[in-house]
Amino acid sequence: MAGGYIAIAKGTPSIAELKNYRASEGTKVFDDNNSLIGEFKEEKGLFVPLSRIPALIKNAVIATEDSRFYKHKGIDYIGIGRALVKDLMHMSLKEGGSTITQQLAKILFLSPEKTIKRKVREAQLAIKLENELTKDEILELYLNRVYFGHGAYGIEMATQRYFGKSVGQITLPEAALLAGLIKAPNTYSPYNDLVRAKERQETVLFRMEEEGYIKPSEREWARRQPIHLASLRTTTDAFNYFLEYIRQQLEQKYGVEAVYRGAMKVYTTIDKRAQLNAQRALQEGLREVDKRRGWRGAIGKKDIRDSSEDAKKTHSFSASVNDISTGIVVSLTPKEAVIKARGITGRLSVQDALWASTVIEGKSGKTKQIKNLKLTDILQRGDVIWVRFKTIASGAVTFSLEQEPEVEGALIALNPDNGYIKAMVGGFSFVRSEFNRTTLAMRQPGSAFKPFIYAAALENGYTPASIIVDEPISYSTGIQGSWQPENYDRKHYGPTRLREALAYSRNVVTVKLLQAVGIDKVISFVKDMGIEGELPRDLTISLGSLSISPLQLASAYAAFANGGVKYKEMSIKYITDSKGNVLEENQPEGLVVISPQTSFLITSMLEDVIKYGTGRRASIGIPAAGKTGTSNDYKDAWFVGYTPNLLSCVWVGFDDMKRSLGAGEVGGRAAAPIWSNFMRNTLDLSEPQGFLIPEGIVRLPIDPKTGLLSLETAFMEYFKEGTNPKEYTSTPVSVERPQPIQADYD
Repeated sequence: MAGGYIAIAKGTPSIAELKNYRASEGTKVFDDNNSLIGEFKEEKGLFVPLSRIPALIKNAVIATEDSRFYKHKGIDYIGIGRALVKDLMHMSLKEGGSTITQQLAKILFLSPEKTIKRKVREAQLAIKLENELTKDEILELYLNRVYFGHGAYGIEMATQRYFGKSVGQITLPEAALLAGLIKAPNTYSPYNDLVRAKERQETVLFRMEEEGYIKPSEREWARRQPIHLASLRTTTDAFNYFLEYIRQQLEQKYGVEAVYRGAMKVYTTIDKRAQLNAQRALQEGLREVDKRRGWRGAIGKKDIRDSSEDAKKTHSFSASVNDISTGIVVSLTPKEAVIKARGITGRLSVQDALWASTVIEGKSGKTKQIKNLKLTDILQRGDVIWVRFKTIASGAVTFSLEQEPEVEGALIALNPDNGYIKAMVGGFSFVRSEFNRTTLAMRQPGSAFKPFIYAAALENGYTPASIIVDEPISYSTGIQGSWQPENYDRKHYGPTRLREALAYSRNVVTVKLLQAVGIDKVISFVKDMGIEGELPRDLTISLGSLSISPLQLASAYAAFANGGVKYKEMSIKYITDSKGNVLEENQPEGLVVISPQTSFLITSMLEDVIKYGTGRRASIGIPAAGKTGTSNDYKDAWFVGYTPNLLSCVWVGFDDMKRSLGAGEVGGRAAAPIWSNFMRNTLDLSEPQGFLIPEGIVRLPIDPKTGLLSLETAFMEYFKEGTNPKEYTSTPVSVERPQPIQADYD
């Protein structure tokens, strides 16, 4: 037996350096206001000396995980004996009986495998730790390394993740909840199951009382206190796509060693408020798109023995209006369900679940419509569902029905004046998918590409008043036959001004315009605007048949917003080393790609897209310009838009490029509301700024039907000096004000 123990112990790593352990200082990343938003370092977590960790945290963990911590020498033989008895009873190896020292040994050196060999090594390492480190040093290492769930390593990261504050500000009930997570973070997570988390918290409080750390009155007080949880996605998800984007740039330039051990400081362009708004807008918008697709059913099932008794049990957790949480259907009737979420009992009315009258059946994706929806048609007692706290007043809580979206999306925002990236959200949740769709998703922009065709035409002698006939047309495609481009509504409108054609996103006019300007000229123009990669050298490019990322499309649009000057997108302003020396400093790099006059004219035309065209859902109440886009079969929905000082691009779709969002899910419906939500909450709407008119622009009255000059001033148009029509209309002008389109266009 002794020989086998020695053989197992051979090769055990040295732990002498742990006595002076301090987490190596990695790279700190700051936003544009010099606030810390993330770190890159070898060790996970945020190291905090034991002296700064409140006694109530230490006591809660010791009482729950290892009550004899200060008495044993690394192994609690009484605890091991109990665990072995349980193992023999269950004919399996369990994890019970491990001391804090043994757990630390496993965290630092060992794999999670459950074998006799691993358990022996764990015990041997625990003894080494006890021999070489003091109890307080062991506890300090443990509290800074143990996992609390949801990506939180160590007590400081846990308090920030769950409660949005530092460990020094933690309260007794919060400490008890955190201590309870260590045994099974996923099982006892308050974000996953608040009822179970509360029960576990009460267990910890009871153990603290048993061990003499708190009085019965303190336990009772702590048990009754509400728990104010931080927003999980705000704390864990908000900056992760951007931080990963930064990390990749740093590793490529400076190497992994410098990034994780070099104590660099990276000062970025990101705007914290804009970033949080972007994430919120994208998540809310994707939920709405997903709900229009239909109800996929409950996400789980839980046994409920007695609905009336279960409804009476109320745990003290807090919630705010619009919080989203899982909930359990305690009871239901056709018109109303009793839901328990976050330990709070409330009611779900059928009126707040009407969207679920469209039901997706199984994996086929087929849907069925339920007429006169009853909650009993879609829910059963014991169902676990997603709900939103709709109202909270005087103890009365109402919910609305939610579901986590399958559909994905991206939002990127730039300052067109300098190319600074102000917000970057690469998907619904970084936890769910780390794939950054703002930079990596190459998708077809559809009609969001059309402004480049029109801008190229404006650079080559065309004006917003130029007329092209919208009529049926066919192009030979060789042995494959012919191609007949169609407008979205399959109608034709005859002679059409370019301004009107862009506002209503008329396909036929755009194709004919590309043919008239010339494919080679347009492709050359597009490349000057910064759109790289392979471009289709045929007429389909006019309808956005190329593949492009949201960041690349946003960057190209920025020249329209900035008087024809395109700035290279930038995410890092400057970097310093551990001694404060500047390693790099980046300055905006601007390049004139189109004339200020063309920039103004295309912007003016894109303002009409929002005023009365396909982008009317993007209206934010101040001057703004933008364009919708939808690819074939509704696989991609886009909106790109800007004000003089902020530009953002939204893409919505599935990662599976063959999957459709569904009929009618065009850019103006799926993407434009997300853009509007983000811009409204990020911009200062109280001081709107219009787009400046550059020199060389004239404004003249025209006949909107012919594009010719008019003696009447009812309809005005902008022109570059010298390009305005010279002829006057020969008939009285009958002005019909543009009317908003009634159907959803691209």
